[in-house]
Amino acid sequence: MALVSKLPDVGTTIFTVMSQLAAEHHAINLSQGFPDFPCAPEMLQGVYQAMLANHNQYAPMAGLPALRQALAAKLQQSRDIVVDAETEITITAGATQALFTAIATVLHAGDEAIILDPSYDSYAPAIRAQGAVPVRISLSAPAFAVDWDQVSQAVTPRTRLIIVNNPNNPATSVFTCSDLDALSAIADRHDLIVLADEVYEHLVYDGVEHQSVLAHPALRARSFAVYSFGKTFHATGWKVGYCVAPPALTAEFRKLHQFLVFSVNTPTQHALAQYLATPAHWQLLPEFYQAKRDLLATGLQQAGFTLKPSQSTYFQLADYRQIKPDLSEIEFARWLTVTHGVASIPVSAFYGDGRDHKLVRFCFAKQETTLDAALTRLSALTRT
Repeated sequence: MALVSKLPDVGTTIFTVMSQLAAEHHAINLSQGFPDFPCAPEMLQGVYQAMLANHNQYAPMAGLPALRQALAAKLQQSRDIVVDAETEITITAGATQALFTAIATVLHAGDEAIILDPSYDSYAPAIRAQGAVPVRISLSAPAFAVDWDQVSQAVTPRTRLIIVNNPNNPATSVFTCSDLDALSAIADRHDLIVLADEVYEHLVYDGVEHQSVLAHPALRARSFAVYSFGKTFHATGWKVGYCVAPPALTAEFRKLHQFLVFSVNTPTQHALAQYLATPAHWQLLPEFYQAKRDLLATGLQQAGFTLKPSQSTYFQLADYRQIKPDLSEIEFARWLTVTHGVASIPVSAFYGDGRDHKLVRFCFAKQETTLDAALTRLSALTRT
């Protein structure tokens, strides 16, 4: 067959590679970003009750009205943002589908899209699949701050889209109000669409406040904002997310959405609509995860790692130069998995050029017993 690949240089993701390596060597998997503890029993019961009530057929293409209305109420309550549930919220098959659909909605062959490295690994392939070109701006460690002058200079007549990940995975940094103002000025000056990946919106720590594009009037008018129930409510396997955008952008988004997935799992939508009625289910997440972050951070420091600030997400970046300075990030991640039984992710995987800062990423969305077991294994590093 004369099939010409759209992504000839794309192989298996680093997350699959490291998870497989962890399984082969019976390592504790702190690499892939998924919790190892159960989601709330109320959510499980909600799905079961929805199935028993025969909510097992197609949901409306845009999403269950009750769920979209619950999300509109949540946005107004938590951020004082008024969103039309009918014309501005679309339920998607996970955040990754929402990201791909937004990218495909905006970009045509030959267009350019700006992404900020280190970046989530689905952005560039989705851009390239449209025949467009990803333009990468690298953020510098240790702060991973955006040089907005550099971003502005990267804009060309072919630039159509800028993708931002806030809070950032894997950098764990968060935007300030000044960052949003700078982003808005560039987008307005060059008439760009903004795609904001905000899936970790509730996982921010130490009193830091998440600044959403939806709360910035100028950005709100030109942005797709993407979210994940799986990340928020410890149910990554459910693959349910949503996209919020102005009516005109949403209308175009749905033109593609209806032919990619049409609609999303109906019983889970019913369960999520019920679960969102209790604000504590998301309001208590920072405290819940910050305790896990602090537990992991203490143990990693004792094992010889130098830590980068973790302001958000459920990841911790760790510098290993005092342990094995001669190894590249991928070499160190493999060595740690095979030799000490703890799997991590090399941060170089999130850069287009694979640049190496001697950093690995650990996931702390785990039970305390899992984290304790991993730290016990890593304590051997101080004896090697």
